[in-house]
Amino acid sequence: MDLLKNSLLNAPIIEKDGYHYFVHPISDGVPMLQPELLREITIRIIRKAKLEDVDKIVTPAAMGIHISTAVSLMTDIPLVVVRKRQYGLDGEVALSQVTGYSENEMYVNDVYEGDRVLLLDDVLSTGGTLQGLTGALEDIGAEISDVVAVIKKVGGENKIEDSEYDVKTLINVDVVDGEVVIVDENGDG
Repeated sequence: MDLLKNSLLNAPIIEKDGYHYFVHPISDGVPMLQPELLREITIRIIRKAKLEDVDKIVTPAAMGIHISTAVSLMTDIPLVVVRKRQYGLDGEVALSQVTGYSENEMYVNDVYEGDRVLLLDDVLSTGGTLQGLTGALEDIGAEISDVVAVIKKVGGENKIEDSEYDVKTLINVDVVDGEVVIVDENGDG
């Protein structure tokens, strides 16, 4: 049974400033995240991502944390969370995050030149978060081994689409007439 597909087909849709988006446990924390859904997603990420020689998993706060934690536990690859709070610790790097909804400064520690990283996120929508993260990781001198987002919302501008990174996804969806429509059940690059 495809729990991810079924959970998306049953996701409520809300509108904010003319933008329709689904409310889902992976991207929003509501409704509650069932362990079997997180387990299915974790296994699918491990099967899809290029994990050979990855030193660190990098994920943006907050909604990438639960997914990345599960992958880290299953692979023994350390986890680095890119945060919205600055701590001023040695080696902290600031980056700008511009999404379809907001613009923020984010901060990353513990990623160094030569590190091979898996960049992991919950949803690819506008590509703004992933574009900011890939740029910051490149500036640090890290090697981005792979980029994976659980869900891709198609339609509209995608800032990372024209980059050198082939973002892997587990499932691609759109919101049409107030409902989630599955565009590609297996995601795409």
